[in-house]
Amino acid sequence: MSGESAPPLARSTLDRAAHRRTDPGWLTEAWERARVLVLDSAAEGRALVRGAATPPELVLIGPGELAEVPRSVPMFLGVEPDGVPVFAVDGPLPALPDTRPVHLREVGHLMTDRDAGLFTTALALLNWHLRHGFSSTTGKPTSVDEAGWSRIDPDGGRVWPRTDPAMIVLVHDGVDGPEGRCLLGNNAAWPRTPGRRRYSCLAGYVEPGESAEAAVLREVREEVGVPVEEIAYVGSQPWPFPGSLMLGFLARADADAPIRVDLAEIAHARWFTRREVGAALADEPVPVGEGDRLVLPPPSSIALFLVHRWLDGHC
Repeated sequence: MSGESAPPLARSTLDRAAHRRTDPGWLTEAWERARVLVLDSAAEGRALVRGAATPPELVLIGPGELAEVPRSVPMFLGVEPDGVPVFAVDGPLPALPDTRPVHLREVGHLMTDRDAGLFTTALALLNWHLRHGFSSTTGKPTSVDEAGWSRIDPDGGRVWPRTDPAMIVLVHDGVDGPEGRCLLGNNAAWPRTPGRRRYSCLAGYVEPGESAEAAVLREVREEVGVPVEEIAYVGSQPWPFPGSLMLGFLARADADAPIRVDLAEIAHARWFTRREVGAALADEPVPVGEGDRLVLPPPSSIALFLVHRWLDGHC
């Protein structure tokens, strides 16, 4: 998927060339002519982009330009359309003129399909390695194999990167026009910013033995006590913070049904009209109580993508 039809971090142009991951000879040769994306795990996985370029342009360097020995072995991401292989490493960001460090959350939605795909894949893979240094079965240290796409322990046990499936849903009342409403929640875990209160779609992890649609029903019922129907899948997006796959849905509910929030999860939930959501997107103040104004999800999130889909009448 690419362009506006896809969530911000669901875009890519890279051929992952998975058959090359187990070809040591090819990988050795490919590293010598590769483009390398440096991520700094000590700085929350930030990477470099060109100064004030629009859209933000990822900085990739040659293997010989690495400022220090990387903390990780090279992780093979794939092959670009021009035939050049791309690797990622964890290490200090090189000091290059006219560059700045950025986090994927800040710039993912602004990047080209190519750069968004590279940054998202590299960060997801790096975060997986950081969390799997030891075998969950034996407790023994694991080492990297298959060009970064698996880890093995001394007994030969092998694990591959996994992502945790999670659902996220924009609940709406099915009404067209500016007075149609959607149900958004303020998560109890979010830090409070004076004058601003963020509301977003309802979300949660898919539990063992559960379908994504069943998770939508359960999570909405648990978090706000509202039954939903007409659940419609919209799209998915990796969310490598540290390793989720967000499955996006729209679902309809009765706006007159009583809201009963689980205060351990949701501090507050309420219905907002299209008129109010549109105003908030235009940076106009929409009061939400206690002197706060409505703040919507960040632009790199699938949550805001779902809000836009509903706002534009795609439900």
